[in-house]
Amino acid sequence: MSTSTFRFHSPADLSTAIEGTGAIAPPMFRYPDLTTTVPQEFVHRAAVAEVLLTGWERLDDTTFRIKAQLPRSHSFYAPLSGARYDPLMVTETIRQVGSLLAHAEFTVPLGHQFMMKDLTVSMRPGQLLVGDTPAALDLHVTCSETKWRRQAFAGTRYDAVIRRDGEIVATGGAMYTCVAPEVYRRLRGDRRRSGEGAAPQLTAPVSPQSVGRMSPMDVVLSPANEADRWRLRVDTRHPILFDHPVDHVPGMVLLEAARQAATALLLRSDPQHSPLLPLRVESEFLRYTELDAPCTIEACRVPGGPQEVAVLVTGTQNGEQVFSCVIAAADAHL
Repeated sequence: MSTSTFRFHSPADLSTAIEGTGAIAPPMFRYPDLTTTVPQEFVHRAAVAEVLLTGWERLDDTTFRIKAQLPRSHSFYAPLSGARYDPLMVTETIRQVGSLLAHAEFTVPLGHQFMMKDLTVSMRPGQLLVGDTPAALDLHVTCSETKWRRQAFAGTRYDAVIRRDGEIVATGGAMYTCVAPEVYRRLRGDRRRSGEGAAPQLTAPVSPQSVGRMSPMDVVLSPANEADRWRLRVDTRHPILFDHPVDHVPGMVLLEAARQAATALLLRSDPQHSPLLPLRVESEFLRYTELDAPCTIEACRVPGGPQEVAVLVTGTQNGEQVFSCVIAAADAHL
C-alpha cells in the first residue's frame, strides 16, 4: 500500500539548459525536512494557527506515525505558570488525529460530521516543560474497532503514544463515529449553527481566578448559587473554543468546563491547587450538548491514584446527562 504523507526531498541542483540559447537556467533547490501544518480542513479548524499536526505517514493498515508541534505560547492554552505546556493542548492534539486520519487515510469526504464518543489522555508533566523552541511531538497511532457502513468508513477507536525527543510525553486515545451531511441533517433536524440567527444567551462568568483563568472571556462557567454546581457558559464568539460555526457545544469546550469546575472545587478547599496541573483526563460524551438550552455542570471528589486527587465532572441538559469527565491532578501536598 502506498504511503500517504508529506514528503520532503534532499536538496538537488535542478539546473537545466534553456532551449535554443545554450544558457543554463539558475539552479532550483528542494529543501529537506521543511515543516508545514496539515490542511486545516483535515482537523476541522478554520484558523491555520490552531492546527497542531504537521505531517503523517501510514505504517500499515492500522498504524500511523503523526508529527505535531506545540507552540511555546498560546492565547488560550497558555503554559501553566509559564513553565509547562497546557495538558489540554495535548488533548486537542489527540482530538485532531481522529479527523486527520478519517479524511487523509480513510477517504471520508470533507463535510461529514463527527461525534466523539470518548477521549482520554494521561500526561507525564516532566516532559511538558517549555523549552527554547516549540515542542516537536512524534505520535505512534494504532486504530482498532474500525467500523464500515456500506463500504464507507463510519468510525474507529485510536490510541496514541506521544514522544518528545524519544521520551514519552503522554498516552491517550479516542473513539468517534462519522456520518454524511444528509444523515446528520436527519439526526439534528433544524438545529441552527452558531452564527446563524440569534446567538445563545450569554450568561455572566464566575470570577476568572476561581477557575484558574485570567480573562473573563475565557471562563466557561456561570454561577448557579449552589456549591460545586455551575451553568455552562456558551460564548460562540470565542475565537479558539468556537473556531468555526457549529450546531452544538464542541467537546473541547466541555473538557475546558470540566477543568475549570475541577479547579474551582479544589481551590475552594485548598489554594495550593493553583494552577491545576491535570495528569489524567478521562471523558465520555453521551449526546450532543445544545447551544440554546441551559447545561448544568457539577463536580465532586472521587478516589484517585497514588499521589493524585481526582474530580468527577458531569454535564446535564434537559434532564439528561450529556457528558462526564474525570480529571486527576497532582496532589499539591506531595
